[in-house]
Amino acid sequence: MSDFLIAGAGVIGLMTARLLAQAGAKVKLIERGQCAREASWAGGGIVSPLYPWRYSDEVTALALWSQSSYVHLAEDLYSETGCDPELRQKGMLMVNVDPEQEQRALDWARRYHRPLTRVEAPFIYETEPNLAAGFESGIWMPEVASIRNPRLGRALRESVQKHPNITLYEDTEIVGFTTFGERVTGVKTARGQHQADEVILAGGAWSGELLASLGLKLPVEPVRGQMMVFRAPVGLVNRVVMLEGRYVIPRNDGRVLVGSTLEHVGFDKQTTEEAGHSLFDTATRIVPELAAYEVEHHWAGLRPGSPDGIPFIGAVPGWKGLHLNTGHYRNGLVLAPASTRLLSDLLLERSPVINPEAYSPAGRLQAL
Repeated sequence: MSDFLIAGAGVIGLMTARLLAQAGAKVKLIERGQCAREASWAGGGIVSPLYPWRYSDEVTALALWSQSSYVHLAEDLYSETGCDPELRQKGMLMVNVDPEQEQRALDWARRYHRPLTRVEAPFIYETEPNLAAGFESGIWMPEVASIRNPRLGRALRESVQKHPNITLYEDTEIVGFTTFGERVTGVKTARGQHQADEVILAGGAWSGELLASLGLKLPVEPVRGQMMVFRAPVGLVNRVVMLEGRYVIPRNDGRVLVGSTLEHVGFDKQTTEEAGHSLFDTATRIVPELAAYEVEHHWAGLRPGSPDGIPFIGAVPGWKGLHLNTGHYRNGLVLAPASTRLLSDLLLERSPVINPEAYSPAGRLQAL
């Protein structure tokens, strides 16, 4: 029997398995489809909340810890697997931010001692000369990085496959839990049961469905996000650029992503023509020259939406042996290193890197 069983092999599940195994634990990692192919694959990979000053202190604490750890994580994964997650430390430029938001951003930066400055047109066009004309001011965040999330997922998958303490099961849907009294002892799948001393639910938008089988309501719901990628030349745009809540993200090979929508449509992952037109319009309003290049792909993913974007990290009340790490909403990649380290600290009875109280499921779940 394994020490730990993790239900869900997105970035959260993969990072958790890796941390626990590195500490010497035996881990089973079970995924309904393929590793890191849901929200972990579908997002853009900006390693920062889009407007960090709009988030609570709890989200900020996780985000700041994670941002500082991504450099070492990317280097370690490349060394272990030969797969480069393509961490780009180029900064993020927000253009035409309204005065109220600008002041909130400056106040936030002073409070958390972050390098954020107001910039004007000369800086904007020296930094990104191919942006649309007419941007008069902006906010510059030089520390913000982006990571190529599909490659991060691939590197994490290869890392856990190489580790002798981790057993990975893909295409294995979990349909419920096994219990003994008030203790969760494992999971049920269509292919049989798996037992473990401790079970971790990291199923993203699908976590609530599984937890409901134990009579608990988890306030995590799917929120669809649609994105698009252009096959553009290297250097057309070099940094993350944001305008009115949307963004373009360049990759090392020149591709440029644009995102994203926020849609409450249940578990529907279909793309829509309306969103496609809207994303194209956003991209070309930021970088007009993108209109000359092929739209290579248009896709959708489901984020695990939670109240205030604060994830659920810790033990499930009323059920021994069951723990959550889910509900990261738009910031799964942003918060993953910190939230997985925090849960690992709790499970291994180490001093936690961040105060766990605000993320605890206790008092945040309801009976069905």
